[in-house]
Amino acid sequence: MLYDPDALDALGDEAIAGLAESWGGFCALTDALLCGRGDLHAGPELVPVVSALCARGLASLVRDHFLRSLEETFKQNAVEKFWQHFDGYCNASELQKVEFHDQENWPEEVLSKSLEETCLERGYQEKCLLILAHALESYEDSISEGRTKAKCYSSNLISRYQLMVSSLFLTTLPWSFPEVLRVYFKKKLEELNSMMSGDFIRSCSMDIDESYHERTFSGSNNLVKNIGKAVSELRSLGFTSMTEDAYASAIFSLLKRKVHDLAGDDYRNPVLESVKKWIQAVPLQFLHALLSYLGDSLDYDGGSSGLKSPLASQPSFFPGIGIPPEALVRWQLRLEYLAYETLQDLRISKLFEIIVDYPDSSPAIEDLKQCLEYTGQHSKLVDSFISSLRYRLLTAGASTNDILHQYVSTIKALRTIDPTGVFLEAVGEPIRDYLRGRKDTIKCIVTMLTDGSGGNAGGSGNTDDSLLEELNRDAENQGSMDYEDDVSTDEKQAWLNAERWEPDPVEADPLKGSRNRRKIDILGLMVSIIGSKDQLVNEYRVMLAEKLLNKSDYDIDSEIRTLELLKIHFGESSMQKCEIMLNDLIDSKRTNANIKASLAKPSLAGSEQEVADVSLGLLDTTIISANFWPPIQEESLVIPGSIDQLLSDYAKRFHEIKTPRKLLWKKNLGIVKLELQFEDRNMQFTVAPVHAAIIMQFQEQTCWTSKNLAAAIGIPVETLNRRISFWISKRSPHFDILYKNFIARRMFWEKPDSPSAICFIYILFMPLEQLIAAFWSLSSLTALSTLFTISITFLLSNYDAYFLYLFFS
Repeated sequence: MLYDPDALDALGDEAIAGLAESWGGFCALTDALLCGRGDLHAGPELVPVVSALCARGLASLVRDHFLRSLEETFKQNAVEKFWQHFDGYCNASELQKVEFHDQENWPEEVLSKSLEETCLERGYQEKCLLILAHALESYEDSISEGRTKAKCYSSNLISRYQLMVSSLFLTTLPWSFPEVLRVYFKKKLEELNSMMSGDFIRSCSMDIDESYHERTFSGSNNLVKNIGKAVSELRSLGFTSMTEDAYASAIFSLLKRKVHDLAGDDYRNPVLESVKKWIQAVPLQFLHALLSYLGDSLDYDGGSSGLKSPLASQPSFFPGIGIPPEALVRWQLRLEYLAYETLQDLRISKLFEIIVDYPDSSPAIEDLKQCLEYTGQHSKLVDSFISSLRYRLLTAGASTNDILHQYVSTIKALRTIDPTGVFLEAVGEPIRDYLRGRKDTIKCIVTMLTDGSGGNAGGSGNTDDSLLEELNRDAENQGSMDYEDDVSTDEKQAWLNAERWEPDPVEADPLKGSRNRRKIDILGLMVSIIGSKDQLVNEYRVMLAEKLLNKSDYDIDSEIRTLELLKIHFGESSMQKCEIMLNDLIDSKRTNANIKASLAKPSLAGSEQEVADVSLGLLDTTIISANFWPPIQEESLVIPGSIDQLLSDYAKRFHEIKTPRKLLWKKNLGIVKLELQFEDRNMQFTVAPVHAAIIMQFQEQTCWTSKNLAAAIGIPVETLNRRISFWISKRSPHFDILYKNFIARRMFWEKPDSPSAICFIYILFMPLEQLIAAFWSLSSLTALSTLFTISITFLLSNYDAYFLYLFFS
């Protein structure tokens, strides 16, 4: 019966007095119950009073007053005291809060104590509330035979009381209390992880079964029960969502730290599977035990609504758990997604370093591919990597070779992540635009095509970076690709392709169809940088010519292999001139062998021919078809007479064999192997003809001025000064100061009769004793002054004052 004001107006004075007496008794008994602190003796007395008030239609007023009294009492005895336990932390500065975090048993002790006190008070008040419900049920029983209303009273009063408790705590919540909960669960989970980490490491190297997991987790069962007890009590106070957020945050934090520990800067080992195993071994085992303790573990078939969750369609099997409940599957999906996203972000932030180490870092690329397939955050990779390229690679300080190598590695790595090439288009465009502005881009690309070391200056590099290796792999796959093209027209294959079809990502350029992205051609991407394959072929011809002319033998197997691979990509017509250049080398080898074989049939007579025959055996020539070679810069050069005669003899032999063809020598090209003999040692050199011509001039004359020496070998003085630096660079480190002063001041003395124009080559390799004797042998005053100049400079740097005094005295 509800509260009825009109019924009260109809009461007489005597009835009103009786009602007031009953209300006063009810209020007194309520205060006695709530303030009794464990004394429930007033409970039986409440039944007749409540019945009298309910008989007058005041049942709702009775319930409201009792709940309001409970609220005031609970706020005073429980809520205010509960928050007082955390006043020290809430009012602390950031530095002081760190000190709280470092305390071993904080906040476990203070949280346990406050929850215990509050739950005791809450439990007592619930008993009081049940007494009121019993009084109301007794009244209903007296007027009705059914007990339907009794159940409604209990459930309704308890639900209203729980709502009241939650409202009191949440409306007085300090802003730092969620942080207290996060710290509590973080410490507890770290403790749990440390207990189980050793077992997890051992389980990764052995076969495990369900009983093993049960034995493993039993040791941490008490810890889980303590955590479950705290979670249950926090839930009862209305902190359900906050508590779940807190331990979820702690689990997520622990998971992120685990991913960073396993991944770190190690790109050569896969990480993802280890992370997933750890998720099943530690967090999911903990959550399974926690949910079981809280009674939240619902089986797939235990739903009351009759609707089946999509997660129940194919339930997985967890070690130590069996078929998991749906709540645990949801947790697994959340944790795995976080693991994928964390590892993805970690790899994306280090993608530049990963690609630098490619292909050694292939496991990291594979992990990143799986993460992106799970999260779909490809745009994050594109934006982050382009930013890294602009600040770390596409700068003036980076060499073109380095940029190209990074670009090739980027192509290979992104080809693994995204075979369609959609994201490579976005990432590669800034690199291609930047390389088009470099003058040496074409030359570097051709070097990568012809150099097995990948074009690195030192010749040491990963051969997988060379375009030559890529050409080789493309050639091997060419047959299978052609077969696929033929079969794709078949009706059955067309249906299979249609079933496997997937739309391009939203980031794809609509102007480029999927068929164009079916195969990522690295060489084609390189040609797109240049703009035309003709430019690449022309540069390749120039570099091939330079390489062939500098060969000391006729070994061109690698060049032939490269040419055949290039013919596959660019066509035979484009590479025809290059093929003729290689054929010239083959013909030169055969012609050279024939001429040397003809030495047994002398065409000259006398002892001079015997000497010539010996010299001709040391001469190898490269005979070229000038119309098919790129323009070759020709410089005038006068070679020593003996060598010139040697070339003439070779030309005669060639004319005899290849009549009517004649040779036209380009004397500035080729290489010369020579040996310089000195009194104390012999030194061997492989030099250009101009360098050999310079050094051989000192064979007959030991003293030269720059002007006379340049005239003798037929080159300008400026060219001589530039070329002669080669021999200066070969000097002994012992005479470093001597060369810098003496050669710089006296080497190119323009007076031919000056004694200071001493043979610098002879000085380079002359022993110290002979050098001093040579200076003392000079008789003129100019030579003496030269001696003093050299001696002072040299001795100040290498000897002490005694020798300096000796020279001057």
